[in-house]
Amino acid sequence: MQEKLVFIYDGECPFCKHFAELIELQSGLSSISILNGRENISLIRELLKKGFDLNNGAILLNGEEILHGPIAINFICSRINNPSSALLKILVTTFSSNKRTNLIFPFLLIARRISLLFKGISIKLVS
Repeated sequence: MQEKLVFIYDGECPFCKHFAELIELQSGLSSISILNGRENISLIRELLKKGFDLNNGAILLNGEEILHGPIAINFICSRINNPSSALLKILVTTFSSNKRTNLIFPFLLIARRISLLFKGISIKLVS
């Protein structure tokens, strides 16, 4: 039996939000739930105590395993077999490689921070 996946993202980040919507609606991954971290602060605090900071990348719960940042993105993208949109196909092709994911991911974090700054929203979800 496949473990239930829980993808936790920053709902105020337009890039994170769009990626979450794509994987929820068009990935074909039936065992995935999507959570907006800004609406689940107690869970974010619990994960932060374990060393997983949503400010440094999305978090994926895979049963008892916690995947963070580029590892989480790579894990999801490497499991999407038949993306149903052109954008998701590009993302899957790009992020199913560990090397490409690790190379690109720091720029995604910068883009997230800049977009939140322009929206006037706090970069930090919890203190």
